[in-house]
Amino acid sequence: METGHVVEFIDSNRIVCAVVLEIKKLRLRLLTENNREVKLSAGRLVHHSPLGLDGAEGRTKLVPALKEIAEKRRKLSQQIDIRELWEILNSEQEWIELGTMTAFCFQDGTDADCQSAVIRAFFNDRLYFKFKMNQFRPHTPDQVEAIVQQKEAEAQKERLILQGAAWIGRVMKGESPPRPDDADTICEVLSSYYLFEKESPHRETARAILKKAGTGSPTAIFTFLSKIGLWHPDENLDLLRFGISGQFSAMVDSQTETLCRNATVVLNDRRDLRSLQIITIDGPSTIDFDDALSISREGDHFIVGIHITDVGYFVSKGDPLDQAAMEQCSTIYMPDGKIPMLPPALSEGACSLKAGQDRPGVSTMIRITDKAEVIDFEIVPSLIRVTKQLTFQTADAMAANDGNISALHAIATTYRERRLKNGALLIDLPEINVWLNGEGAPAISKSNRESPGRMLVSELMILANEMAARFLAQNDLPAIFRSQPEPRERLFENSQGSLFQNWMQRKLINRFVLGSIPERHAGLGLEHYTTATSPIRKYSDLVIQRQLRAASGLEAPYTRQEIDAIIAASEEPLRQVARIQYRRHRYWLLKYLQGRTGQKEEAMVLYKRRDGYMILLQNYMLECRLSGAEGFTLRPEDLIRVTLQHVNARSDILTVVLG
Repeated sequence: METGHVVEFIDSNRIVCAVVLEIKKLRLRLLTENNREVKLSAGRLVHHSPLGLDGAEGRTKLVPALKEIAEKRRKLSQQIDIRELWEILNSEQEWIELGTMTAFCFQDGTDADCQSAVIRAFFNDRLYFKFKMNQFRPHTPDQVEAIVQQKEAEAQKERLILQGAAWIGRVMKGESPPRPDDADTICEVLSSYYLFEKESPHRETARAILKKAGTGSPTAIFTFLSKIGLWHPDENLDLLRFGISGQFSAMVDSQTETLCRNATVVLNDRRDLRSLQIITIDGPSTIDFDDALSISREGDHFIVGIHITDVGYFVSKGDPLDQAAMEQCSTIYMPDGKIPMLPPALSEGACSLKAGQDRPGVSTMIRITDKAEVIDFEIVPSLIRVTKQLTFQTADAMAANDGNISALHAIATTYRERRLKNGALLIDLPEINVWLNGEGAPAISKSNRESPGRMLVSELMILANEMAARFLAQNDLPAIFRSQPEPRERLFENSQGSLFQNWMQRKLINRFVLGSIPERHAGLGLEHYTTATSPIRKYSDLVIQRQLRAASGLEAPYTRQEIDAIIAASEEPLRQVARIQYRRHRYWLLKYLQGRTGQKEEAMVLYKRRDGYMILLQNYMLECRLSGAEGFTLRPEDLIRVTLQHVNARSDILTVVLG
């Protein structure tokens, strides 16, 4: 290579023609067709030819000459039909040299201009050939198809970025522009990124849209999607993240309709218990009644009946209803509604223990003394009819005067005392109820878990579950048993702990464990435990009910392998349900507190950490960090007044300062 030679290199994705002005150890000083001097290494050249220009002539002559050469080569490149060449050559999967390819393209000549034209043509159209300096290799048909799809995807991405950025910009300014052609895809891209962040497959596109729209904050996505009506300002994002719609498939709806149409229960081998005085005790808004109680005296003991609706009578293993229930694993309860595990026609209709309606049941009949000593028990398929439906408040009022309620409460109290003596750990914390009023605003109340009605239902359901676990263990039937290791530390004995101790004790308990072999449940003070009293609401309870039905010959039991598989499959759905319920409760509680910003609240100091104190807002059972306490010495259990400084439910922010 010498000075005056015409060379070509790639700059900003285009081929530039230049003349060599100076050479120093393979570093070239060039004058380009654009009248610019550049320095670059010889290795960056894609073509050079001995065709020379006189470097001493000056720019006024060199630049027009370079432009003339470049234009000639550009026009020559337009004569090349690359697709036609590919159709001829693609069966030969070999590299083709520049000279050979030039001969294919130009029969009349293979000079420097023709060679440059070939390079230009193949550089500008890389669909059919792989281009590497002075060599070309045909792509396979599959590779060509893949490149076409990639180009289409890139074009669509660029289109989405332009349309999305313009749409966001106008909406955020308060305008109401028409929806762009790709509106649905734009919304999908943005919502995916907002919900899944780094895990979103659309992350790069969404970030490009935001950047072009002049905002780098993902929070703008929520505002935008709310403004266009795709999301509600109080949208439950966890439901979107987990793909939970609350809708059942057409197949499930069809099966439900058929079951409800043929819901008549026949006695057959069921025990007829319709003569008993059977009651339900639930919250005032409950409409899916799955458990009921009865009690009668026989000599010096009682017969306590815990009657559970027989969901297994309607829902069979493996059918569409069963599969849908297993996928969700549990009814999801939230302040702004619930998502049932089973369709409402079943959970609130045919399976619900409504007063005056005959229902199939699985009844645990316990012969028990007034000291809660179980003499014997049996678990039988039954036909039941609820006579009264009470609320917790009604049961509380009746506890002192109604003989049955009083007896049930006394047995429940004594049963709890027996559990406590056996090491049970009773954590007594008030329950904060959050719901939406008629105007859609959050409202709250505090419930006493130890009221007579709540306490007796809780204890008798534990008793029924203990009996079910004992029955299954004695009959060597595998089940979803619950166990719990001892707490890491006990802060109090029996049920005598203060509010502070109860709150801190909760942090020291170990998680319960699900397994197909019974083990001790330290928290309940029981050697065997399972849950079978909520088959409408919990899939694990439906599984246990089926095992109890199997013991009566109503169906085939699950094998241990099947039980283990169900336990494994339910772990993630149960985590999702717990997360949704906790976060939605917290969201609406914070939403309630947003309206109380600036007000003072009572709080209890919990503990000190490096960045300050953690406190408990007692009226809401909310733990948060205390600001503005620098220079103060506070101790655990100190009662203080704080001010709600800043609350944002959507951002999960709760800031309180020392009052």
